[in-house]
Amino acid sequence: MRVFIPCESLATETRVALIPESVQKLAKMGVSVVVEREAGLKSNFLDTDYETAGADISDDRIGELSKADLVARVRKPPQDEISALKRGALHVSFLDPFNETELIDSMAAAGVTAVSMEMIPRTTLAQKMDALSSQANLAGYFAVIEGADRLNRILPMMMTPAGTISPSRVFVIGVGVAGLQAIATAKRLGARVEAFDTRPVVEEQVKSLGAKFVKIDLGDTGQTDQGYAKELNPEQIKKQQEGMAKICAQSDIVITTAKLFGRPAPKIVTQEMVQGMRFGSVLVDLAVESGGNVAGSKLNEEVQIENGPKIIGIGALEDRVAVHASQMFSANIFNFVEHFWDEEQKTINCDLDDEILGGCVITHGGSIVHERFKKS
Repeated sequence: MRVFIPCESLATETRVALIPESVQKLAKMGVSVVVEREAGLKSNFLDTDYETAGADISDDRIGELSKADLVARVRKPPQDEISALKRGALHVSFLDPFNETELIDSMAAAGVTAVSMEMIPRTTLAQKMDALSSQANLAGYFAVIEGADRLNRILPMMMTPAGTISPSRVFVIGVGVAGLQAIATAKRLGARVEAFDTRPVVEEQVKSLGAKFVKIDLGDTGQTDQGYAKELNPEQIKKQQEGMAKICAQSDIVITTAKLFGRPAPKIVTQEMVQGMRFGSVLVDLAVESGGNVAGSKLNEEVQIENGPKIIGIGALEDRVAVHASQMFSANIFNFVEHFWDEEQKTINCDLDDEILGGCVITHGGSIVHERFKKS
């Protein structure tokens, strides 16, 4: 089997789909790996590192796309490169299938087996391939680092000869993978941490990290079978906002992580709530790429509210720690290949009756095969 790792097309993307360590493991399995020149440079992996691991370096991007049995990248492919892919090849990356219907149609027409890393089921067996969670973990960590960097205060309490410095207050909204890591990181840095989620089931996890769980009576909420928060009705949203407004007003850093899978992010922090926060405080919106949780947040911009907080709307915060983000994503890709590897045929066994493949394969054999994206 021949694997190709192209440079990412998005200029701001710093990750690479496979790092040399994973390339070496694939080579031992009998896989031929080709890496586009300087594909790993932004993640601090040199071409010589890949060559040492057993990969070939190529300048012929289109030629390699047409020869590869599997193409792996972080972001979705450019529309104009779909036709270059070999018919029957696997393409593995984040695809954003809910919003990229034209791209999915093109991949089906090209006869490509498109694997969407967002759609890997959240099961124990598939956990080692769950790139969405691995990257969210790093985003949650860096959200705290980014917030602390923008805050003109220290996070921990300090006892000094000049007096006692009170700990900064951090409020995390949304206690998924990113939220839990944000809580843990803020606590390690010495902040006083509070957190809220519409799912009461996460209260124990919040407390286990040493944070306070904020209780707001929203009535019946719960979570989906994939572990995501369910969408709230207008009355519940209003109650949530009223309950959070006071906490936001007294917080130094507010981090929002609330996303609805396959839908625009809910607006949680209203303009009124933003204006109620102290001058010098910081809001970090981790959902900015899908519309944002915070009123006034802008993708890849820092917005300073007059006499109020700074709103940080940097997309894909995991890109800021590209070495480890690439390491984790690469491990997810390798685990995917290894799990479905047919040792005798030296290829991937693409059985769509498999629970994991049935959940993440969007197109196969010239058609859209995933039940959620089939057209009636």
